[in-house]
Amino acid sequence: MATVVHFEIPADNVARARKFYGELFGWKIDKFTGAPMDYWMVMTGRKEGEMGVDGGLMQRQHPQQQTIVYIDVPSVDEYLGKVKNLGGQVVFPKMAIPKMGYFAVCLDTENNGFGLWENNTEAQ
Repeated sequence: MATVVHFEIPADNVARARKFYGELFGWKIDKFTGAPMDYWMVMTGRKEGEMGVDGGLMQRQHPQQQTIVYIDVPSVDEYLGKVKNLGGQVVFPKMAIPKMGYFAVCLDTENNGFGLWENNTEAQ
């Protein structure tokens, strides 16, 4: 079964958002150097053996950008086809995060954004 594995929160003021989420929930938020843009990894602080999801914080790219959850799938390509067949839209096509995997961002039939994630250490 596909599982939520990551979230992204866009912010107009990243420093302000880091302070807000860090103080509110005690999340650890550190700059990530492996992204093609400024990106901060959000560690939600779960304890070993507890379920939880980590995420990211980024500068808002456009006024309508919304929080996105990423779902782990075996193949981004396969699921992009399913999204289209079911009436959804592809907003950002498949892209690689080198040595980590592939992702794409879509809209469902209700105009809600979500992401697809495929783990792949050979991604280029």
